[in-house]
Amino acid sequence: MSVSSPLGSEASAGAMNDAETRRLWRNRALIRWWLYGICLLVLAMVVVGGATRLTESGLSITEWKPIHGAIPPLSVAEWEEEFAKYREIPQYEAINKGMTLEEFKFIFWWEWGHRLLGRFIGVAFFVPLAVFWIQGRIEPWLKPKLVFGLILGGLQGALGWYMVASGLVDRIDVSQYRLAAHLTLACIIFAYLFWIARRLAPREGATAEEASDLNGIGQIFLWLVFLQIFMGGLVAGLNAGFTFNTWPLMDGQIIPRGLLVMDPAWANFFENVMTVQFQHRMTAYVLVAVAVLLVIRSKKVSGRKPVMMPARHIAGFVLLQVIFGIATLVMHVPLHLALWHQAFAVIVLGAAVDYLSALKGPYPVRR
Repeated sequence: MSVSSPLGSEASAGAMNDAETRRLWRNRALIRWWLYGICLLVLAMVVVGGATRLTESGLSITEWKPIHGAIPPLSVAEWEEEFAKYREIPQYEAINKGMTLEEFKFIFWWEWGHRLLGRFIGVAFFVPLAVFWIQGRIEPWLKPKLVFGLILGGLQGALGWYMVASGLVDRIDVSQYRLAAHLTLACIIFAYLFWIARRLAPREGATAEEASDLNGIGQIFLWLVFLQIFMGGLVAGLNAGFTFNTWPLMDGQIIPRGLLVMDPAWANFFENVMTVQFQHRMTAYVLVAVAVLLVIRSKKVSGRKPVMMPARHIAGFVLLQVIFGIATLVMHVPLHLALWHQAFAVIVLGAAVDYLSALKGPYPVRR
């Protein structure tokens, strides 16, 4: 068996001289650490978004002003204007009627901070991308991949407003469908950029035989994580975590009655609070089982450090995520635990991406 070289599958010795190779890896290191920074910002964005949801702050800003909206109210008159706009939407009448201006400021600052962080991520991605591009540090094959990441970020901003708009007219909160889509796209962006970053690292990869045997279970785990994140978005959108706060039983049963009371039946999986929480629980159990199987398979097929380390990371992070999830549920969703639970969903996703990138190995060095 041959182990893939940290320099990539295409030998660089004959194609590039030593100076060119060193420069290429220095440039890859710069781009890699920049992308790591963006991934951390996306993780922070997911956590702040979770706090915005849990504090019922997401509808406090009723307009989408991508540029002008970066400036918060600076006078009493401007604050009163923003507050007046909020008092016109159904959420105010149903939940916050009679709130003071100071109470409004609390939810306003959460949503404003969430949007400001989104703007900052856009700048933190675009400006270094332009600088690296102008300096010739980005390999030609990598340029479209990074531009696609920029496009995904723009789509995420538009989807965020589409989500907010769903709660401004006929509802008192945002659509759980749009919230779940918004959260999932954020995680797709994280996974996409983290995949590129990890494959820009000069690391020892798996052998071709190991990759062939383990790629399937790695892919299954990754897509289960995405599915669970989407389901978690539905749970958040329906406030389902505030119900059935017992574990391991749910409503006193292993399989509670009332899972399919809605007509049509498919609506239960997206709109029935009990069913949405139940499927989130069940998928968590499946994820744990697949994580254990992944570690066992990795040990049997390989046992080498480049494969086992990311496999063990998956097992450890999944265990922590389960602990945070159960604690969040039984303690009736305290903010700090709920945010740790949301953060670790992204961390588990990163571990899944890291495992698959270890199987794939670094991007090959090309002219």
